Amino acid sequence: MQFLFIIASLLFIPFKQAFANPACAVCTIAVGASLEIARQFGVDDSVIGVWAGAFLALIGFWTIKWFDKKGWNFKGRDFWLITLSVAMIGFVYISEIPYAPRAILFFYMDPFLFSTILGALVLIYSSEFYQWMKRRNGGHAHFPFEKVVVPVLALTLLSIYFNYFPLCQKIDDTLYNL
Repeated sequence: MQFLFIIASLLFIPFKQAFANPACAVCTIAVGASLEIARQFGVDDSVIGVWAGAFLALIGFWTIKWFDKKGWNFKGRDFWLITLSVAMIGFVYISEIPYAPRAILFFYMDPFLFSTILGALVLIYSSEFYQWMKRRNGGHAHFPFEKVVVPVLALTLLSIYFNYFPLCQKIDDTLYNL
């Protein structure tokens, strides 16, 4: 496992100057492919949901860029495209996961759906936070690849939190037979 971490860390070393984009095609495909791999390694569904939500938000950002290229503009376009992209998590409930709401704080919701929505919101707001930091710094990033580091760091912190305080704890089957 440490070998995989070292290899993954080496991928973040820039070999020549490049422009950072949190919604680059390589990042989007890497996140999407790693979700199933993480599930195979037994990562908690709460953590998977965080990255699935970020992946769906990235698809929304790509859709917005495509609409910009086509010149398709209408009122509320960006909001609806992001919302529809994140709503694609519903297909997982149709084919893979049964919807099982549980008590989360003061409401009932499926933990995987909750972590997916939270992951999408964290990606969106951390990207906005980066833009705010950049404006405060005279329109320049504080360090190279800051546009990528800020959202990835925010998602990683949320993943670490859900790893130690999981929403999707497995319940022993004997409890259902009482």
